Amino acid sequence: MAPDTSTQIHNIGYRSYDGPRLGRAYARKSLFSQSLRGAYGLGRSAKSKVLPMLLFAVMCVPALIIVAVAIAVPGSTDLPIKYTTYALTTQVIIGLFLASQAPQSVSRDLRFKTVPLYFSRPIERVDYVVAKYAAMASALFVLTATPLLIMWIGALLAKFDFADQTKGFGQGLVSVLLLSLLFAGLGLVMAALTPRRGFGVAAIIAVLLIPFGAVTAVQGISYSTGNTEAIEWMGLFSPITLIDGVQTAFLGATSAFPGGEGPSAGTGVVYLIVALGLIVGSYAALMARYRKAGL
Repeated sequence: MAPDTSTQIHNIGYRSYDGPRLGRAYARKSLFSQSLRGAYGLGRSAKSKVLPMLLFAVMCVPALIIVAVAIAVPGSTDLPIKYTTYALTTQVIIGLFLASQAPQSVSRDLRFKTVPLYFSRPIERVDYVVAKYAAMASALFVLTATPLLIMWIGALLAKFDFADQTKGFGQGLVSVLLLSLLFAGLGLVMAALTPRRGFGVAAIIAVLLIPFGAVTAVQGISYSTGNTEAIEWMGLFSPITLIDGVQTAFLGATSAFPGGEGPSAGTGVVYLIVALGLIVGSYAALMARYRKAGL
């Protein structure tokens, strides 16, 4: 039997790197890009793409139906749902996306003490936290803003009033931007508390759903007993009702609180301060968590 000569060894010699020396900004950008793509399963296995892409499709389908109905109904002058209402209506889908993707973004790094990228020089803790936070918030913004874009394009195709639709679209974008920053911060903090992905998923779902259920129940009791003043203040204790309160006070949204008892502009300032405080607090908590983890 003739020997196998198909394998060859080529000596290409040692060559030093003579390209540009890229700094921390490029490292942050690379980590951000890799994390954002990973949130939708891009660059990962086919199995990893199924859930995020399915949730993305589920987010967009209602918007397509809304547009189709608005165009099909004769005499329509506006969409059947406000831009600022869409994210509140689909909050369960947003919560499932966050619960499934935030742990995969940080849990494996914590568990194995490594990241799937090579860096020519060590990155700082702030680089890692900023890149991960920005990537998760961007993934949520893409998830929540795309249906609004579909609705806006559909409204223009239906020849609804351009100024009104553009104003509503802009208000909706501001609302989902705040929601994305808030939810991304809370989700990453919960996920970073444990290297176990399953625990992170459960913690994120609990943080989003339990306060919302409790707040909604207490608001319902307050409304039924005539204590309507307490309704607007109770909204401070749940992430999704925080967003509801801010957009009701400042973005012309219709409140989903019982009886439509949304906060006034004065109380809305408190809502905005609490929301921004949670975003900053989440960033500080992530920095503290990774300081403890030795990054």
